[in-house]
Amino acid sequence: CLILLSNHSTVSEFMFLGLTNSWEIQLLLFLFSSVFYMASMMGNSLIFLTVTSDPHLHSPMYFLLANLSFIDLGVSSVISPKMIYDLFRKHKVISFSGCITQIFFIHIIGSVEMMVLLIAMAFDRYVAICKPLHYLSIMSPKMCILLLLSAWIIGLTHSLVQLVFVIKLPFCGPNIIDSFYCDFPRFLKLACTDTYRLELMVTANSGFISLGSFFILIISYIFILVTVQKHSSGSLSKALSTLSTHVMVVILFFGPCIFVYIWPHPTSHLDKFLAVFDAVLTPFLNSIIYTFRNKEMKVAMRKVCSQFIIYRRIS
Repeated sequence: CLILLSNHSTVSEFMFLGLTNSWEIQLLLFLFSSVFYMASMMGNSLIFLTVTSDPHLHSPMYFLLANLSFIDLGVSSVISPKMIYDLFRKHKVISFSGCITQIFFIHIIGSVEMMVLLIAMAFDRYVAICKPLHYLSIMSPKMCILLLLSAWIIGLTHSLVQLVFVIKLPFCGPNIIDSFYCDFPRFLKLACTDTYRLELMVTANSGFISLGSFFILIISYIFILVTVQKHSSGSLSKALSTLSTHVMVVILFFGPCIFVYIWPHPTSHLDKFLAVFDAVLTPFLNSIIYTFRNKEMKVAMRKVCSQFIIYRRIS
């Protein structure tokens, strides 16, 4: 694909305008992004290591949580390192193939987290709350693997379908992107041809899928709460406590995606702010939200940390 792209284009690299020209704000962004990037990497790595190493956490819910943490490691790594590296550089450039690669991984990773893993976690909570006696039979290891495979197949298909159309576009003129990373909305505007239909396709493929998935999740949570209230009003508070964390993650993840792809009059500065939030802060908040109120997870994480400290002292 990258070879075909280079044959259709005379542009060899793109230049980012970045986030801001203010040195003070750049320094603040550097500290903010670096701290939360490292915290996100360590937090999600610890969750993944804890779930895989502790036999008590080998259940469907923690299996999905470990995979969400793995995906969040990818979300952090696709955009954040390049953004942090470019903050104090005068010429913020990325190769043509590097730009395409970044777009590819942004969409495949985002789709995996958006369309299936979060929906699968909502389904897991529905079965656990509404059908607890059938939980292990419904959320079997086979079902968990099937959900995970479906996530990656859907994500790969979503990303490739859009890139197939981009392959044929000629890029012969401007190469300046008013952002700090590559994505379809601004990338398509640099093509030396009319991309109106392609932009509509991207909006339909990314924007409406984001919006549709968001409403499916919110409706599913409402359905869970109504079902719980009908069967046992005393369990409603427990269900609310369990689902509140999921709702927070859904809003944090889908909010920026819906705005970037659906909003008819995009604002450059707001887009950049939301992109920084989505790339740096959301993966960190996911790890905090899903573990802060989970006693079993916190105990297991302390155990892993203490074992690591003992191992370091011995070695």
